[in-house]
Amino acid sequence: MAQAVFGGLPAWLLEAYLLELGGRRGDDSGAVVGDGWRATLKPERGGAGHIGIARVTVTIEGDEASGVLTALRKKAQRGGG
Repeated sequence: MAQAVFGGLPAWLLEAYLLELGGRRGDDSGAVVGDGWRATLKPERGGAGHIGIARVTVTIEGDEASGVLTALRKKAQRGGG
């Protein structure tokens, strides 16, 4: 199992990245399934006071979990400007 928390990215965008990595929407709500892996996304809002920070916990299970998480992190990197 591989897990990571992504801040500042909406769940729909992370799901789109997982679909680009060869996944397809699973039967469960919020699940993306690929060959040798299954990912679930859990959106959360946190922060102090009225300032909310979007965070999504992505959990990937299966033989290919580590490789998929590495590829997802690369897709989620954003340049400044």
